[in-house]
Amino acid sequence: VQQVFKQLFYMINAVALNNLLLRKDVCSWSTGMQLRFNISQLEEWLRGKNLQQSGAAQTLEPLIQAAQLLQLKKKTSEDAEAICSLCTSLTTQQIVKILNLYTPVNEFEERVTVAFIRDIQMHLQDRNDPPQLLLDFKHMFPVLFPFNPSSITMDSIHLPASLNLEFLNKV
Repeated sequence: VQQVFKQLFYMINAVALNNLLLRKDVCSWSTGMQLRFNISQLEEWLRGKNLQQSGAAQTLEPLIQAAQLLQLKKKTSEDAEAICSLCTSLTTQQIVKILNLYTPVNEFEERVTVAFIRDIQMHLQDRNDPPQLLLDFKHMFPVLFPFNPSSITMDSIHLPASLNLEFLNKV
């Protein structure tokens, strides 16, 4: 059950983050607030179902950081440093893409300046990020089956003749 929810939450993360990276109309402060609220609801559900140890919440980390990136101030060099230290699960390319797509929804917000984006790129130039922008939503985590040894000993097993397993010999 834990493995199923880890996979499901990864898919939620990948599809939502990919939509955020591809759609300018959703890169705004209000979307960041809505995403963070929805993610907290998912985390609360996991706690309620006692699935915190499943790793499902950790798969949402890139989406959580993207939501926080949408909510942070994006003006000064200190803001750039804060973004760089906060967004460890996002690649440089993803951070820059979100900042480029950021769209103010009211007159109190401003677009992200080119100088600020260059500042971010300078801070992150030493990162060894993978080159892809989008997450692979078809990625599958390996399935792990726990080993449970049987209490039945091999010499107590009777093999019916109808199985045609004469080539097996009891030792």
